Amino acid sequence: MATKEHINLVFVGHVDHGKSTTVGRLIFDSGGIPDQELRKLQEKAKDLGKVGFEFAFVMDSLKEERERGVTIDLAHKKFETEKYFFTIIDAPGHKDFIKNMITGASQADAGVLVVAANDGIMAQTKEHVFLCRTLGVEQLIVAVNKMDMKDYSEETFNKIKADVETLLKSVGYNPEKVQFVPIASLPGENVVKNTGKMPWYKGPTLLQVLDLLSIPEKPTNLPLRLPIQDVYKITGIGVVPVGRVETGIMKIGDKVIFVPGREGKGITGEVKSIEMHHEQQKEAQPGDNVGFNVRGIEQKDIARGDVLGHIDNPPTIATEFTSQIIVLNHPSVITVGYTPVFHIHTAQVACKVVAIEKKLNPKTGETLQENPDFIKNGDAAIVKFKPVQPLVIEKQKDIPHMSRFAIRDMGVTVAAGMCIDLVKKELGGKK
Repeated sequence: MATKEHINLVFVGHVDHGKSTTVGRLIFDSGGIPDQELRKLQEKAKDLGKVGFEFAFVMDSLKEERERGVTIDLAHKKFETEKYFFTIIDAPGHKDFIKNMITGASQADAGVLVVAANDGIMAQTKEHVFLCRTLGVEQLIVAVNKMDMKDYSEETFNKIKADVETLLKSVGYNPEKVQFVPIASLPGENVVKNTGKMPWYKGPTLLQVLDLLSIPEKPTNLPLRLPIQDVYKITGIGVVPVGRVETGIMKIGDKVIFVPGREGKGITGEVKSIEMHHEQQKEAQPGDNVGFNVRGIEQKDIARGDVLGHIDNPPTIATEFTSQIIVLNHPSVITVGYTPVFHIHTAQVACKVVAIEKKLNPKTGETLQENPDFIKNGDAAIVKFKPVQPLVIEKQKDIPHMSRFAIRDMGVTVAAGMCIDLVKKELGGKK
């Protein structure tokens, strides 16, 4: 395993289009789930009156998910192909769970968009494609699922492919670089095995397409940034923060600082141990999901949303920042004073609109209007925000991985964007 390159892969798409079933089938058919475990899941599915959900249950490990038949949390599963070692992030399609989808996509190196052949493009298909684009998922594969429900028709596949290509183009993906694969996850057609139900399709299976992905360049030359997802206290070890390295390298013995930390001034310590998938590591690189122990910090000092960096190059706290955003889904208009919640890396912080500087053409980026009174759905704009509490964010040109965010309000994703400039707060607690 250690010799294979690692890729974080997110599965996105509308609710009930078969993301979890596709992932379960992929893992099972490639030998990742023992037969007896699947038999147990089949029995459980039958008991719950959800026959056919057994593959989805592989990912939907939470009890509530099994009973409702929807994906709530982000499930991470390890999985290997001939060439790569994948961590699969199964992102929810249900709209109430889209904030988890955002956390998932912002961790992903590549995405698989699942579109059901019997439904085609739905509201969330659009939202997820847009978010993948804004959150920097560069490589996309489109799996047209449930082909069995359309008699494996080539015509249906081509129509959906054309529709999705138009959608991809509208948000800035190049459709020529996107591989489309017709599949039927429940019967297992063309996910791992091709049993010839679609003789018109001459391309690779979904499994083979995954091996065509290219390894993203690891931004090891950038400063260390590791957003904290959770903080645990483990008997015999101490305080163990958990998170994914976005940029840079963290090594045992490093002097580090968590920002903003409880006081908003940063909390310093020294890295004592690093663990990934229950194995001790000497260092952690971009893309690694790790738990690590730091000498000199208490559990109450740090929390989800804090970001770790080296003491000599601490993460940036912005007192205000300027962003390029696109309004996706706002019921009326956005004006100065509006204060929605920003989801950026693992933080959720309310930020207030202090100025709308320019309205842009969303396709070309050219300025349409200076200082407009408001912006609405479909508008792209340059907007200045002020966080109501300390927030770590970086400029797109410095550390792009830490610049992207989604804006949410009233349970929906209102807008998404990236930080292009900021006013930096100096850390008071420097030693």
